[in-house]
Amino acid sequence: MSSVRMRAVAAYLRLTAKPRMATAGAARRRLAEPKRPAPPPARLRRRHEVAARRVEGFEVTTVAPRGGASRAVLYLHGGAYVAGVAPQHWTLVGRLADAGVRVVVPDYGLAPQCTYRDAYRLLTAVYGDLHREVGDVVLAGDSAGGGLALGLAQTLLDTDLPQPRLIALVAPWLDLTLTDPGVPAAEARDPWLSRAGLVEAGRAWAGGDDPTDMRLSPVNGPLAGLAPVHVWVGTRDLLLPDALRLRNRAAAEDAHVEVTVVEGAVHVYPLTPTPEGRTGAREVVAAIAGSDR
Repeated sequence: MSSVRMRAVAAYLRLTAKPRMATAGAARRRLAEPKRPAPPPARLRRRHEVAARRVEGFEVTTVAPRGGASRAVLYLHGGAYVAGVAPQHWTLVGRLADAGVRVVVPDYGLAPQCTYRDAYRLLTAVYGDLHREVGDVVLAGDSAGGGLALGLAQTLLDTDLPQPRLIALVAPWLDLTLTDPGVPAAEARDPWLSRAGLVEAGRAWAGGDDPTDMRLSPVNGPLAGLAPVHVWVGTRDLLLPDALRLRNRAAAEDAHVEVTVVEGAVHVYPLTPTPEGRTGAREVVAAIAGSDR
């Protein structure tokens, strides 16, 4: 059974967040809104070294422990490809830096002004630079950023760049079409996400291309040869069926995909201020940092 705090978060999301993407029309209105990413907060700047640079025309922020770091993570934020970095993302970034990890956060372009084509060009460049500089790199992301992270790892199979040490995904959006037979039942349990709004946002992100392409829907992409994948997802999450489909594919194809499913937890639960969220965040940080911190 979920905690009282998790149930309160679910009720709050149903009232405030779900209506914003509940229909295709709502998604189109969201797409038309100005993009307002949250900058790194002052407390993060006080604790760690924070620097920004531009790559392929987009800002890339690096948050590093003041004592230096031997490991790095390329973290791709969620937001249905229509919203930028949120305060909850910076909280997780801060925890990773506290654990001694250098965190690189690209502010990739959002739909409808940008598409996945712009993102892959940016992320391939950033990943290549980071690997050459640090060597030990983890690829991570949540929600839309989680799908983008897995898609990026799959495209690396056709390049000279190596796989990351780990692919850490928090409730990844793995299929833009959301056509898995389990989606309707999952949608009924989810207090936040709606299929109609996500499909509309995904259509804008695809920019006229086939949404089943692995760069858009990496559940359809290759698993053999990938780095180990770890997924964290709750049972009250529209994206759960595709996470389980990825796990089932991996078992059949002898690939390494581990899925942690938390009963009663909402979408991206490790980012929530709940007991389940705190436990999930500790697990994500430990997996990325390569320790039990």
